[in-house]
Amino acid sequence: MGVTLAIWAVTIVGILVLVAMDFILVSRKPHDVGFREAALWSIFYVAVAIAFGIAVWLWAGSDFGTQYFAAYLVEKSLSVDNLFVFVIILTQFAVPSIYHQRVLLVGVVLALVFRTIFIAIGAAALAAFAFTFVIFGAILIWTGVQLFRHRNADPEPSDNLVVRTVRRWYPVAPDYHGTKLFVRLDGRRMMTPLMLVMVAIASTDLLFALDSIPATFGVTQEPYLVFSANAFALLGLRALYFLLRGLLSKLVYLSTGLAVILVFIGIKLVLTFAHEVNPAIPHIPTNLSLAVIVGILVIATVASWIKVRRDPTAVAHAGTVTEPKHREPDSAP
Repeated sequence: MGVTLAIWAVTIVGILVLVAMDFILVSRKPHDVGFREAALWSIFYVAVAIAFGIAVWLWAGSDFGTQYFAAYLVEKSLSVDNLFVFVIILTQFAVPSIYHQRVLLVGVVLALVFRTIFIAIGAAALAAFAFTFVIFGAILIWTGVQLFRHRNADPEPSDNLVVRTVRRWYPVAPDYHGTKLFVRLDGRRMMTPLMLVMVAIASTDLLFALDSIPATFGVTQEPYLVFSANAFALLGLRALYFLLRGLLSKLVYLSTGLAVILVFIGIKLVLTFAHEVNPAIPHIPTNLSLAVIVGILVIATVASWIKVRRDPTAVAHAGTVTEPKHREPDSAP
């Protein structure tokens, strides 16, 4: 693409301005976010992402423009699964609703940091070692298969190794103390439950980055597009949470759809490497990838709507790639 350091700098500064704007608005006064506010912010962030994609299209051509939109769509769909886990964490730790914005914003910032690191590592690995395509593909196929197997289970944040370790080594206060992360009680410095929630969010972000970055590299190998697609998808995550929190439990086939998308992109990555070794082996073009991803998401959404209409008791699950410690429901949605 010929992305200069100046373009990188302008993009990063623009993203930091948006993050700073969010921090100022959230820090000004913690409050419950209503549907109208969430809808307006969601529209704003989607509009920014689309405008950026159009700019890429006009500047670098339709091929790179399509790659960006495909990468953004992948990240946006995976971010909805992020929201499932965030809901579980916020519920398990009984976080007061007025602090949800702050927790989510910290989660977004941490996700940006982790994913930037993984993007740099992934780009360097792909440039130096073409077999990385196969490694990334294998990771995605394995993740997709595991997510499909455990699509009716939910992760247990309290069983998180990092959370358990922190609990073991540092005392946790019994109650929340506003937005404070540490307090001193009876002369003893203690971590507040809000800090423990931040730890759970951070470790979850790290795990999601391990799957998210290979998936994005599956539709574009341009680090600039991978970074920008991740950033714009994550920036709208906080508003999307408040917009969809009442609907998340109705997307009963989302985990299944995401599992299929991950396997599809994993196969695409393997075929990309095979095509480079032997041009006679077909590869999956970006336009087809975009069509397949959109098709899977539409089918999963429509199927979820039909399922919930027929069975109002059906509830969606985040899914998990590890063997759940608790028994999964007998009947799959």
